[in-house]
Amino acid sequence: METFQKREVQMMQNVHLAPETDEDDLYSGYNDYNPIYDIEELENDAAFQQAVRTSHGRRPPITAKISSTAVTRPIATGYGSKTSLASSIGRPMTGAIQDGVTRPMTAVRAAGFTKAALRGSAFDPLSQSRGPAPPLEAKKKDSPEEKIKQLEKEVNELVEESCIANSCGDLKLALEKAKDAGRKERVLVRQREQVTTPENINLDLTYSVLFNLASQYSVNEMYAEALNTYQVIVKNKMFSNAGILKMNMGNIYLKQRNYSKAIKFYRMALDQVSSVNNQMRIKIMQNIGVTFIQADREKMKKAFQKLIAVPLEIDEDKYISPSDDPHTNLVTEAIKNDHLRQMEHERRAMAEKYIMTSAKLIAPVIETSFAAGYDWCVEVVKASQYVELANDLEINKAVTYLRQKDYNQGKDFAQASSYADIAVNSDRYNPAALTNKGNTVFANGDYEKAAEFYKEALRNDSSCTEALYNIGLTYEKLNRLDEALDCFLKLHAILRNSAEVLYQIANIYELMENPSQAIEWLMQVVSVIPTDPQVLSKLGELYDREGDKSQAFQYYYESYRYFPCNIEVIEWLGAYYIDTQFWEKAIQYFERASLIQPTQVKWQLMVASCFRRSGNYQKALDTYKDTHRKFPENVECLRFLVRLCTDLGLKDAQEYARKLKKLEKMKEIREQRIKSGRDGSGGSRGKREGSASSDSGQNYSASSKGERLNARLRALPGTNEPYESSSNKEIDASYVDPLGPQIERPKTAAKKRIDEDDFADEELGDDLLPE
Repeated sequence: METFQKREVQMMQNVHLAPETDEDDLYSGYNDYNPIYDIEELENDAAFQQAVRTSHGRRPPITAKISSTAVTRPIATGYGSKTSLASSIGRPMTGAIQDGVTRPMTAVRAAGFTKAALRGSAFDPLSQSRGPAPPLEAKKKDSPEEKIKQLEKEVNELVEESCIANSCGDLKLALEKAKDAGRKERVLVRQREQVTTPENINLDLTYSVLFNLASQYSVNEMYAEALNTYQVIVKNKMFSNAGILKMNMGNIYLKQRNYSKAIKFYRMALDQVSSVNNQMRIKIMQNIGVTFIQADREKMKKAFQKLIAVPLEIDEDKYISPSDDPHTNLVTEAIKNDHLRQMEHERRAMAEKYIMTSAKLIAPVIETSFAAGYDWCVEVVKASQYVELANDLEINKAVTYLRQKDYNQGKDFAQASSYADIAVNSDRYNPAALTNKGNTVFANGDYEKAAEFYKEALRNDSSCTEALYNIGLTYEKLNRLDEALDCFLKLHAILRNSAEVLYQIANIYELMENPSQAIEWLMQVVSVIPTDPQVLSKLGELYDREGDKSQAFQYYYESYRYFPCNIEVIEWLGAYYIDTQFWEKAIQYFERASLIQPTQVKWQLMVASCFRRSGNYQKALDTYKDTHRKFPENVECLRFLVRLCTDLGLKDAQEYARKLKKLEKMKEIREQRIKSGRDGSGGSRGKREGSASSDSGQNYSASSKGERLNARLRALPGTNEPYESSSNKEIDASYVDPLGPQIERPKTAAKKRIDEDDFADEELGDDLLPE
């Protein structure tokens, strides 16, 4: 009873009644706080002071009986009511015994903690005093799972090594690695089946191993093994989207020239590809089209072989006398040209015509190239009864190359010479064989011997126009112009409207220095082919040489109209308009010349000089600046820029003068080096100069060149432009006006052009500069 009263008194002490004044205060109690957080009262807290003085505070909390005299403090509630809160030491513990009453157990003891460990141990919440954690338990390498993983890693490595070897070009090593990967993958599958269920087999690894093995078989041209490996993949229902590999199988059948199966597998692969993947479907259909073409090629080859194998059933031996019996010889001579023999000739000619026509049709398409197709036809014909047609096919091949303007392929002189020898040895009296032999000798430069073959061909057949034309060219090479003219005049009597013959006659008259006759014959050429630009320019050149500028301009302009890219014609027309002082017209032609030859600075300098002469100084300055940007090391352009900027009072003159001085210094250094090099090899240079001076028939002398330049320069019209009135002292003695001596007028037979070297090599004195 007393115990109960004590508990009731103790409970009543914890009950606090709210004062009556706070009934209407809804916000009372919010300023109250837990006294446990009041650090100012820690000095009066007996439990805290006891913990400070002893090691009691460093010990972990002990689950034990707690005294009923634990200090309790009121705690404020949300509405101002206060409840008791035990201190940190007197907090009730789970499983503790309070006042002799044992509370029920509501939790288990923490893992790793024991009562023995709690007694007398220091406070170590992180268990640092225990030392490092023990090492993890090593996995057993002998376990089946580890063996499987290791084997799977080895298979992947072998597949990678195989692919790398293939990319490096080592196909044999790639195949060996692929085979090793296949063997280890089969061992891996058996081990997996023993350990796990079949559903856990790595299908992706199996697919990659088989696919790589099939690819390596294919590149090593082991097509049967590749097809078998692909078949294993395709037939396995567990591999998704494996049907697309039928396209690879179709490629293999195409390489084997099994076109029917290739088309079959291509179509099966096309059915496996969805309509979403349009690019793949297009490629497969392209393969199908190529296969059909290849199949047609094979059909064409087989048809040609069947055509070659058709027997003529002509017995040539019966026309050869087997003995010296006069009666037999008379019979043989009688039947050599009878109706049956003529019919056999017609039959053979018809067969040869069909074979030649077929070869011409199929040769360009049956192989990957035109030459390979002809070579195949020649080999087939050589192995048949029509051996003599092989040479005709070779000639046809060369003619086809010439028609395609592939002259290097069409002119195999060594092979042509060997075939010509065979043809001459087989039939010494064949004019075509002799002419071809003469052509091979002519190509080697032996004109005398070539003329002998042509003469022999004409003795055997006086109407052989090819031999007559070629011997005329040979006499022209030998400078026997009268004999050459005689040959071409005879040929003209046979071929009245041959433009080639007419042009050769005109050329001979020109070489004989008879320009009037050359013009007359060239006019006949123009009547036959009025649109030939070369003939028209030749006529303009001859009229210009005769001094008829108007007729020369007419034919040069017609030649330019039909072929506006002939630089010689453009040069002459530009010079003509400069002579007539039509600067704007000249600019058009020089601009076109600069488009045709963009790396030649002289054309752009001429355009700028035409602008300057026409009075358009701003346009001339812009052109010079643009030329300087494209050709920064051109001295002449800088000289023009310095003079023009000085006359116009521009500040850029100093900058251009500095660049000009620098370039001239560099040029002087280069000339000194060249001079020193020439002095070191004076003997050899003297020999070269002597040989050069002796060759007066082919080259112009320096004195004659200077005379022509002076004559052309004096022929230029005088000008009174402000730019020309500047002092000549501003220009070095090596200055050359690009519109002066650089343009050669009139055209000579040697077709002299405007040379870029004239800017640097031809030096004119101040007295020759235009005033």
